[in-house]
Amino acid sequence: MNWKDPYTELTRQVEQTAPNLVVLLAARLLMGVSLGGFWAVAIAMSARLVPSDYLGRAVTVINAGVSVATIAAVPLGTWLGSLWGWRGVFLLAAGAALVALLVQAVTLPRFVPDTAGSLRVLVVTLRSRSVRFGLGAILVVVAGHFTGFTYIRPAAESVSGIDVAGLAVLLFAYGIANVAGTAVSGVLADRVLRGAALLFPAMISLGMVAMVVTGSTRVGLFVAAVLWGFGFGGVPTTAQTWAARTDPQHLEQLGGVTVTVFQIAIALAAVGGGLLVDHIGVTAPLVVGGIAAIVGGLLLASALRPAAR
Repeated sequence: MNWKDPYTELTRQVEQTAPNLVVLLAARLLMGVSLGGFWAVAIAMSARLVPSDYLGRAVTVINAGVSVATIAAVPLGTWLGSLWGWRGVFLLAAGAALVALLVQAVTLPRFVPDTAGSLRVLVVTLRSRSVRFGLGAILVVVAGHFTGFTYIRPAAESVSGIDVAGLAVLLFAYGIANVAGTAVSGVLADRVLRGAALLFPAMISLGMVAMVVTGSTRVGLFVAAVLWGFGFGGVPTTAQTWAARTDPQHLEQLGGVTVTVFQIAIALAAVGGGLLVDHIGVTAPLVVGGIAAIVGGLLLASALRPAAR
């Protein structure tokens, strides 16, 4: 079976269409700025739209929408691409983004930031020891997850011998569990933020290690993927709720820094996971990543007082 990952294939087509490397990098840069800006503003907007007791649930609504859209977009985009070509799909996505922008402009209230945005304000925000400690903990959790997830395909194939069709089902199960974790994370973050900060990284760790230990059986492999997906589904909401409650006077600044930490963690995880695969084996990123996830969860939980609200 000549199977090609649809996202990779679509990316290859776009790269071949770009007239030169500069244009390609500029397009990717604009996309990265847009995504980073969306997440940074989403945290501040969520905190201003609802009472503080419902902050986690508000963040969950945003994250759940992104999770569902991510799961639905790949098969839908692949199907539409086969009918219209990738240019048609891109034009459709641009139109959808424009509609979303107009709806937000009409429905969202006007908010004025509590503090003027500047580099000085950002430096002041980062002077807080609790902020730096929490950001470091989030870095460790996210890096642990992506250390393993970047190499989940070769690891799953190594421990179980799963074929491409089975891997697609496995990742689908992971995605559904991820949405479920996102759905419950808001309520937990609102009621027991400290417990959520430990629970979700612990489930990531359990799932990653279980995939190595029990992944030789099909049931063990899928149970591990579900635990892992559920655990990471709750991490973004927990991290964003922590950020909004740790320093509510600097929501925009701390939201941007939190997103930056996520991106740095992903980059470090890809490099670190690759080194582990090269020098130890394809399952090493899962073990190391699982250890990092639980350590980061313990650090983040310890940074929160029981009355963190």
